[in-house]
Amino acid sequence: MEEIHTKMADEEYEEPVVYASLSSRPEERNVFKEQDPFLKGWDILKGLNGLDQNFRRRTNRNFEKAQQDINVADATNSMRPYAQDTMKPYLDSASANPKGQGAESKQLNPGLVYRNGYGIFDVITPPYNLYELANFYDTSFANHAAIDAKVENIVGLGYSFVPTDRTMLSFEQQEDQEKVGRARKRIERAKIELRDWLESLNDDDSFQKTMEKVFIDVQATGNGYLEIGRTVRGEIGYVGHIPSTTMRVRRLKDGFVQIIAQKLVYFKNFGAKNPNPLTADPRPNEIIHIKQYSPLNTFYGVPDIVAAMPSLVGDQLASQYNIDYFENKAVPRYVITLKGAKLSPDAEDKMFRFLQTGLKAQSHRTLYIPLPADNDHTKVEFKMEPIENGIQEGSFREYRKQNRDDIFIAHQVPISKVGVSDAGALAGALAQDRTFKEQVARPAQDYLEKAINKIIKEKTDILLLKFNELTLTDEISQSQILERYVKNQIMLPNEAREILNLPQADHGDSPLQLTAQAANDAKQNSKKNRARDRERSNNQSDGVATVAGRNPKGQGRKSQ
Repeated sequence: MEEIHTKMADEEYEEPVVYASLSSRPEERNVFKEQDPFLKGWDILKGLNGLDQNFRRRTNRNFEKAQQDINVADATNSMRPYAQDTMKPYLDSASANPKGQGAESKQLNPGLVYRNGYGIFDVITPPYNLYELANFYDTSFANHAAIDAKVENIVGLGYSFVPTDRTMLSFEQQEDQEKVGRARKRIERAKIELRDWLESLNDDDSFQKTMEKVFIDVQATGNGYLEIGRTVRGEIGYVGHIPSTTMRVRRLKDGFVQIIAQKLVYFKNFGAKNPNPLTADPRPNEIIHIKQYSPLNTFYGVPDIVAAMPSLVGDQLASQYNIDYFENKAVPRYVITLKGAKLSPDAEDKMFRFLQTGLKAQSHRTLYIPLPADNDHTKVEFKMEPIENGIQEGSFREYRKQNRDDIFIAHQVPISKVGVSDAGALAGALAQDRTFKEQVARPAQDYLEKAINKIIKEKTDILLLKFNELTLTDEISQSQILERYVKNQIMLPNEAREILNLPQADHGDSPLQLTAQAANDAKQNSKKNRARDRERSNNQSDGVATVAGRNPKGQGRKSQ
């Protein structure tokens, strides 16, 4: 019971109102804010392991000088800008993307507050709380299901290697088929070697698993980080995932900073040659930053779920409401009306304590409170009127369903992809899958492939990584389509084998040459297929759209 109060029976009788609420909860700690190590002051951050000694001494001097300036300003009542001269290097708006040779971005960067790790290490504050966004992935079933569906259909279907456009052009220009055949075999060997190399870069996870972790972070927090480590000879020797909640982007976009367990690590951009400004590591690892674009922030990405944040929070509150209902049995089912009586302070306290603690995890308890009349001539009237919950509960269920749909819409994931049985949605599942593939999956794959192929290009320039696409047809139908294309010389045999992930054939780069008998059979089969299709069309049951053009009982079309 959330609220019990006395109600005036008429305008002449004035009765005090007594409130007893269960919604009053103590203020909760901001766990997410406490988890952010960049919000701590220099007194704590200067003890981080990994900091360059010169950087630590320089920052100590800056803080000492800043404190002296504050003391002088306080003494003279001259409240000039806080440590303006000392903080100038941190407040300058330098180029966000220097390229050298006169080519650089001239956009302005936001200023910094020199009071915590964000200002000290020259990193930008994320537009949203990354820990809280990551928590929504774990606690919201709809958000979790939508993200998993995108991950499974975008990076979870595996990957393959395809020749570059330049390689395919060289094949087309080569007239010697024997040379083409030998080149095809070299490419097949290169695919095997490239896959073995890529899978050897991480002892803990496969490359596909690594990309799944990165893409979960992208969808949950808007940002994903792929770490690349190099050997002493400068060759790529490690590729792994870094949790996005721990990473921060430098203001000048010259690297990234991570703080975990009293240790600070600096990462530079992939392929960058700039010096390490924070730590003593002479060979910092590199980062490929994958992010969801937002016009409001160029440093961090913003996840799709932000657009449906009210629905996500509302659904969580609704779920908590259900838990409280079954745990406390304190749903307002009745309105209590009193006339001619006043609750004593002791009675008020007893009722309040009963509602707060007496109903906790206990059902069907009874509370007895005597209600004496105000005087001997006043008659006490007590009414308990039930409240119908049917309409409210129906609206409540509809509210949760709408929240779920809003979350799926924000992610652009059809309901059929998350295993929800909905007759109306299943009817158009194929069309929804096609839209999902064309508007969500394929663009995301293109973006990821462009980022990953930066790594592949350092190993070879004849192959590119390509994620396997969502298949809208079954295996038998797909093979029949490819067979028809090859026989009709619409597609080369090796092109069909490439789609099926089969090794290239020696003479597969030339159109398939059918014997006279095979060509005649193919022609006859084509005629039979067309005749069969016409027969099926003429004999199909009449519907609203076709009844006007047919004879009775579906006996063919009307003659013109």
